[in-house]
Amino acid sequence: MILMTQIFLVVLMLSFIYVLLKDVWNHRKEIKSDGALKNTINVVQGFVTNFFDTLGIGSFAPQTVIYKMFKLTRDDSYIPGTLNVANTIPVMFEGFIFLTIVEVEPVTLVVLVITSIIGGIVGARLISKLPVKKIQFVIACALGLTAILMALRQGGVLDLLGQGNTAIGLTGIALILASIGTFFCGIGQSIGVGFYAPCMAIVYLAGMDPLVSFPIMMASCAAVMPMSSITFVKTSKYEKLMSIIITISGIAGVSVAAFMVKSINKETLVWIVVTVVIIASITTFKQALTKENPTALKTNV
Repeated sequence: MILMTQIFLVVLMLSFIYVLLKDVWNHRKEIKSDGALKNTINVVQGFVTNFFDTLGIGSFAPQTVIYKMFKLTRDDSYIPGTLNVANTIPVMFEGFIFLTIVEVEPVTLVVLVITSIIGGIVGARLISKLPVKKIQFVIACALGLTAILMALRQGGVLDLLGQGNTAIGLTGIALILASIGTFFCGIGQSIGVGFYAPCMAIVYLAGMDPLVSFPIMMASCAAVMPMSSITFVKTSKYEKLMSIIITISGIAGVSVAAFMVKSINKETLVWIVVTVVIIASITTFKQALTKENPTALKTNV
């Protein structure tokens, strides 16, 4: 069944690549370079954030901060789509890696991946229809929630929930409850909440070995992101050139991290990211509460 999951991910990847390249080709005349500086920033952020994403830190929160800091998207309504589209292929590489190095019960893996996909589709369809101010508010909440979960995880609170857990699979009510949890994780993934910390909390609470959260969350993200990203591509709610650049550099980041995952100390870095994300959340809340500027909200592709 693990092999079937891998084949399924390959089919999803090829389908996503086809849809993305077709959309980019159809809009090729409208795609303009953002300049050497912004292109360089996108190369660097794609590599660095996906490098640390492979280590379980998550890429959505730091990328959102970078997007807003350097004004890389035309407005905030393009942030969720760009996050998903740009990071889909790198995350799928992560899924393949962790499915091969960590043991997990196949039925549990497949069930949680499927519910994550459903949540991702629901989330993508909801977020692509919301106006800019509402999206800003959602992003602010997502950043705040992500920061809290990261802090709890880093402070050992989530780890305490998983002490003594040895199970590599679930059955019965525990599996049903975990499925409901990953459904909402899939929705959160689509609107910019990092999938990793919420998924890890669910795995811990369900009584599973904390290490099992890695193949579950990586495979779930690998399945959720192409499905939700295809929705964003079809609505053109993403930055095309930026997404391509981050995809390419992100693959490089994941490839390098796969060989270094056991030797890097993440403690200080994660607390820095938590601090930055909290600041970004507060800033975005302020923006969401300000009056709209009609000239700044044009979203025509």
